[in-house]
Amino acid sequence: MHATTSRKHRLATIASAIALTVAATAVSLLAAQPAQAATICEQYGTVVAGNYVIQNNRWGTSATQCINTTGNGFSITQQDGVGSTSGAPVSYPSIFLGCHYSNCSPSSPLPKQLSTIGTANSSISYSYPGSGTYNASYDIWLNADTNVSGVQDTEIMIWFNRQGSIQPIGSQTGTANIAGRSWAVWTGSNGANNVVSYLFTGSVINSLSFDVMDFVRDTFTRGSQYGTNSWYLTSVQAGFEPWIGGVGLTVNSFSATVTNGGGGTQPPGTPGTPNASNVSSSSASLSWSASSGTVSSYLIERATGAGSTSFSQVGTSSSTSFTDSGLAANTTYRYRVRASNSAGTSGYSGITNVTTTGGGTQVPGTPGTPNASNVSSSGASLSWSASSGTVSSYLIERATGAGSTSFSQVGTSSSTSFTDSGLAANTTYRYRVRASNSAGTSGYSGITNVTTTGGGGGGSGCTTTASVQSQWNNGYVMQVTVTNTGSTSINGWASTATLPSGHAHTGSWPQAAVVSGQNVTETNQNWNGTLAPGQTASWGFQASRPNGNTSLPTTFSCTAS
Repeated sequence: MHATTSRKHRLATIASAIALTVAATAVSLLAAQPAQAATICEQYGTVVAGNYVIQNNRWGTSATQCINTTGNGFSITQQDGVGSTSGAPVSYPSIFLGCHYSNCSPSSPLPKQLSTIGTANSSISYSYPGSGTYNASYDIWLNADTNVSGVQDTEIMIWFNRQGSIQPIGSQTGTANIAGRSWAVWTGSNGANNVVSYLFTGSVINSLSFDVMDFVRDTFTRGSQYGTNSWYLTSVQAGFEPWIGGVGLTVNSFSATVTNGGGGTQPPGTPGTPNASNVSSSSASLSWSASSGTVSSYLIERATGAGSTSFSQVGTSSSTSFTDSGLAANTTYRYRVRASNSAGTSGYSGITNVTTTGGGTQVPGTPGTPNASNVSSSGASLSWSASSGTVSSYLIERATGAGSTSFSQVGTSSSTSFTDSGLAANTTYRYRVRASNSAGTSGYSGITNVTTTGGGGGGSGCTTTASVQSQWNNGYVMQVTVTNTGSTSINGWASTATLPSGHAHTGSWPQAAVVSGQNVTETNQNWNGTLAPGQTASWGFQASRPNGNTSLPTTFSCTAS
């Protein structure tokens, strides 16, 4: 079992002020390693444990969380974060079988079309500490197709335990009797996918063996929006969502198997060698001739480097084609395919080498020192001379204070200009720029100091500023700060972030924001509306963006009352 760290992850979306219960999943592409104990403290660290993947997935806090893993489970040994019980949990450490955000467990039988599944038997055993606010949950992910690179269409959550003032997404709409237990059924949406939750009634559940398909079939009786038998089971996961505390939460053991509902009696034949098409700087499409016999799915494996033999599974397909994305430019990848059914897997196909196009062949030159214009009490426009060479984007960094060296990235631009907004009045900011392409980033430009103008001589006022909490290839999360910049207290505020064209709001917290076009507006709640001069409040939002687009919002505003 080998520990790795992912740079790509999913953050759950918040649909209301009640507790968020959507599992978030860190993504790594892993090769199977011998199972052994490991300790993970990396924010998105993962290990492979036999046929499963175990993930730390500390997505909702910057505080430390550590887990000790075993061959089929894990235990939280340190959890320093604290989440608001009216908002999101701090993490979702879990163990899973299947494919989630392009991360597939070794020889994954999933995704698999529901109509072809006979049983999906699973067993789970939990241990709980004597205090804390958390849930112990089992996630079942369904999707209308086999694309596992992003948000899935339906999430089924089985709540084995609940401690503290938290509850599932939506509201209770029914009851069910499954696996010898009674459940309260909650339905709702988190803004990105439908959620059906089965909340235990009676005593807390420490262990349970059940057929996942029993919960799937009951879910389908709740409405066709949750799926049909033509949909796919993409992964099953078991773990915890802690809000407060959590040390001692333990998955003692986890197992899951998926059987065919009448598939082949012997493994399928070997598929043909893949052919590549539509090769770009970041993706490639593959196709191959079909295997003989019954095929439940094809397993696609990839290695990086012209002579590499370090293959790992990057996806599955129910057809004889597959598109791999998120690749690096000017890089050679090797692909092979094998077929699977309930009797086993075929031999490997031949290997195809694919070299991506694009990007600069060397890092761009250093851009010119930015010049400032249109400076106001809350914004400034910057422009600079272009870098030499190929430039994919310019990265703009800012520090607050005339002598500060604490720079952080505040945006990107595909041109040689950028407008920064949501600034505080009478404040000096420092800016620098560097250029980027697939080969790397340039040196930093010179630094320009910009001092905003006055904010109107006192009275009431507020500003909106934002920082990137996390981002990945096709999405990001921003933490927004509202500051009373006036000389008197304010009793309410409305804070707005304007998303770039093509970006879409997918969630916000601690309550649902109002979305109008590209504007995302959060208003105060009863407990955070009154701000003394200089005092701040915060909120956050998550958004999606076109795959490969690295731009971020740069326009913010605030209205005080």
